[in-house]
Amino acid sequence: MYASLFGRRSALPILAATLGLFLIAAPVRAEIGTYILVDARNGAVVDQKNATRKWYPASLTKMMTAYVTFKAIREGRVALDSAVVQSKNSAAEPPSKMGFKVGTKFTIDTALKIILIKSANDVSVALGEAVSGSESAFLAEMNAEARRLGMTNTRFTNPHGLPDNRQVTTARDMAILAMALRADFPESREFYKHPGIRFGKKTLRSANREFLLRVPGANGMKTGYICNSGFNVASSVTRRGRTLIAIIMGASSGLERTAFARQLFDEGFRKGSRGQNVKSLSGSSGNPPADGYCRRNKKLSSKQYMARYDMQNEPSGGGLLFFGKQKNPKEVKVDTSSFTKSNGKPDWAKILDRTLGPRRVAYKPLPVGLGNPKGTPVVSASVPAEDIPLPTANPIRLAEIKIRNQLQTAQPIGTTGTPQTAQAGAGSIPQVEATAQRPGSAVDTSRTAPGSIFRKGLDFTVPVPAPSPSRSN
Repeated sequence: MYASLFGRRSALPILAATLGLFLIAAPVRAEIGTYILVDARNGAVVDQKNATRKWYPASLTKMMTAYVTFKAIREGRVALDSAVVQSKNSAAEPPSKMGFKVGTKFTIDTALKIILIKSANDVSVALGEAVSGSESAFLAEMNAEARRLGMTNTRFTNPHGLPDNRQVTTARDMAILAMALRADFPESREFYKHPGIRFGKKTLRSANREFLLRVPGANGMKTGYICNSGFNVASSVTRRGRTLIAIIMGASSGLERTAFARQLFDEGFRKGSRGQNVKSLSGSSGNPPADGYCRRNKKLSSKQYMARYDMQNEPSGGGLLFFGKQKNPKEVKVDTSSFTKSNGKPDWAKILDRTLGPRRVAYKPLPVGLGNPKGTPVVSASVPAEDIPLPTANPIRLAEIKIRNQLQTAQPIGTTGTPQTAQAGAGSIPQVEATAQRPGSAVDTSRTAPGSIFRKGLDFTVPVPAPSPSRSN
């Protein structure tokens, strides 16, 4: 028909032009809150979505904790073998944590490895106290560096990222920080590239391990999670001499943030770096998500996850969207037999191979010990405890805690011993984690409760090491 109307030679170009109205070459995107992909060399923006929207950084905060520490080392105020002491203030932080007893000494080198690889909150505070003399003084340095670097929408109120709705940032600001950490302190790359640490007989895996072990060229950087932020990650990948940095915030699971990062990097390395500079992005494109973000942003099922991230179904050019519609994982037909076990459960080993690629690097945790600390840090005793910002309680979690406390203290009725309030509210109250009461974890539970909004299984503790007879504490 086209040949008869326009001639054989003209038919194909016109058909292609017509289809061009409907076939849009664009990457398939997930429901991620905000992200940005930049060239680490010059800050050129390769891709972004809502990069100036305010968000909660969670443990991406620890990149600034590390940055301030590296700067203090460069200035000669401290050294890698300087002593860090687990103070009462630092030991009171909620999980995830190492759970060292008050008075335990370790080196700054050890502290940096622990916070960047395993993200321990108690060690983050102890490190800040060792560098600046007090937590509040360290926070002042963190915010001063944020201003100097041009992180215009960032404010820090703690050195670890535990819940505090006053502590905000943007993907744009975190990209600037990640670039500065990598460029100003190349030494930091030797800390955040490891997939886990070995402390004594304990192996503590990084939440970023599968990304580091499977994605070609992966070499960092930091993950984070609190309920109000969802799953965050700052990632870096180097291929053919070019390094890209991605900041992703608001994923529904750790698996999704990793697969989305892989997808973003694969697409980014196929593109040039002709976008505007990350520092030229200005203003704010929105407020942080409302409390309870993790409950609204539901995790994808294995079938939905495969529909979205299976590399076998991804065109090499970045994905074609018919009539401009985005691929919906709920609508895509997926053959589950190829990644389902005989018992009907997902075969996650196969799923990881198909969405991240096979493991290219053997898992080898970095050995970490207390080290041989020199000197004793001066932790200021003149700063009143009330001057140290504490996490602002999540109102949803506070209500849950109040109800649970009522359940625990309610008087039994009748002969069954069942509290009346428990009968009224059973099954409707989310379980509150009690990790702070585990052996070896020196935590003030009254302070832990408001911030303990981590999902089950995301925390960890390490038994308090026995004092060495050859070394006094």
